[in-house]
Amino acid sequence: MLDIKTFKSALEQLEEEKKIPKEKILDAIEQAMAAAYKKDYGKKGQIIRAKFDLETGKTDFFQIKIVVDDSIAKIEEGKIKKDVELNDEVIFPLESKEDYGRIAAQTAKQVIIQRIREAERTSIINEYETKEKEIVVGIVQKIERGNVYVDFNRATGILPAEEQIPGEFFQRGQRVRAYLYSVEDTQRGINLRLSRTHPKFIEKLFAIEAPEVENGTVEIKSIAREAGARSKIAVHSNDEHIDPVGSCVGQKGTRVNTITQELLGEKIDIIPWSEDPKQFVSNSLSPAKIISIEMDEKEH
Repeated sequence: MLDIKTFKSALEQLEEEKKIPKEKILDAIEQAMAAAYKKDYGKKGQIIRAKFDLETGKTDFFQIKIVVDDSIAKIEEGKIKKDVELNDEVIFPLESKEDYGRIAAQTAKQVIIQRIREAERTSIINEYETKEKEIVVGIVQKIERGNVYVDFNRATGILPAEEQIPGEFFQRGQRVRAYLYSVEDTQRGINLRLSRTHPKFIEKLFAIEAPEVENGTVEIKSIAREAGARSKIAVHSNDEHIDPVGSCVGQKGTRVNTITQELLGEKIDIIPWSEDPKQFVSNSLSPAKIISIEMDEKEH
């Protein structure tokens, strides 16, 4: 006999911890029960559905027939069922089997476990797809052959050696921030691809440190990066009263210094962006003094 109180508690726990909606689990249970019933008592081609009562723990079974000829009357328990139309579903209750027990329950259990895994997988994908192209924070789980595996509670991220800043050293249990550039659904599981060398990692760090970047007042137009050594970013302000370079540098350099520390001392040059290619090149090469600039208009 199913312990309804314990079962309800388990459903609530799955919904809270695994983020699997209770309705999806109940649907999986009903489909599993119907599949088990059909395997033991049904016939080939039969459409069987189950209805599980969460309050009583009772399961009712029904056979579904589809109207393929609206001129044919359907008979249910000796009574003619009228007013049916083409493609309508006609539902017939099925008798409960007293010996619907161990074998069916085992079959149902396996299907339920599979459906819960699928539901959890879908839930994880949906959760992390919303975080794709953003910075995520996790805990180092293990390190194998230079690759760092990061635990995010519900999923594991991979920070390959080539996506690590040169000279970085990680320890198990260490908190790490990285740029989530890809969410992959593979046969072996869900892979979260991480990077700390991606140019967008710097852009997202500035969005965290500088509210002007986060709200779009200041835009990062271009990034050139040699991870661990030097980066140069070109910034532009959509408000003439806001200094884009000063917004990113921060008072006494607090904002850019915080990012530099995150990137193991990587030097960051912040320059004003310009629509004029010559001015932009001049800004990019600052503090060098430019004597002359010649533009190849054909190749430009």
